[in-house]
Amino acid sequence: MYQPPHFIEDRLAVKHDLIRAHPFGMLVSAGPEGLLANGVPFVLDADASASGTLKAHVARANPQWRHLAAGATALAIFQGPQAYVTPSWYATKRETGKVVPTWNYAIVQARGPVTVHEDAEWLARQVRQLTRQHEDARAEPWAVDDAPADFLVAQMKGIVGIEMEIAEIDGKWKVSQNRPMPDRIGVAAGFDDQPDAAAMTALVRAYGGVE
Repeated sequence: MYQPPHFIEDRLAVKHDLIRAHPFGMLVSAGPEGLLANGVPFVLDADASASGTLKAHVARANPQWRHLAAGATALAIFQGPQAYVTPSWYATKRETGKVVPTWNYAIVQARGPVTVHEDAEWLARQVRQLTRQHEDARAEPWAVDDAPADFLVAQMKGIVGIEMEIAEIDGKWKVSQNRPMPDRIGVAAGFDDQPDAAAMTALVRAYGGVE
């Protein structure tokens, strides 16, 4: 990933927080037919290794797990808040006109070796973890064991587990930090007027030192 110094996010906890907030990642690997990419919901176990471990599952019919089982290294990409930035928000536009549009975003890329799991107990733990991650906050959470046992056994036979120990994890927060302060203020104010851009507003203010 291209990383200008002013956009690098080095803090592991911040990168982990983005993964937890946006757990549907893109799993990328290379096989005999070339690159494969699949959207996969992950569970992050921050304590399982120095940089954390990602756990997921894919359909048994998905050929990607066979490539991973053969020793391919994988890349998992997690996209955080992102938004278009219009030059109209920049004070520089009014001063010189020398501005162009851009895109703000926060993204994490994790790389590492993958272990493939076909063991029913591992798969059951992963599915329960994933379910709890997304159900526990609900008023009436659904639990895996709400489904009939024989149905669950049949469903588990159709999936394969993916476990990636994170060897490298890069974070890029491109949120207008490279612009002069008046431009950052303009961008924050511009996003303030867009109700669906609250997360990006917060990043621009936090990383750009905008009050």
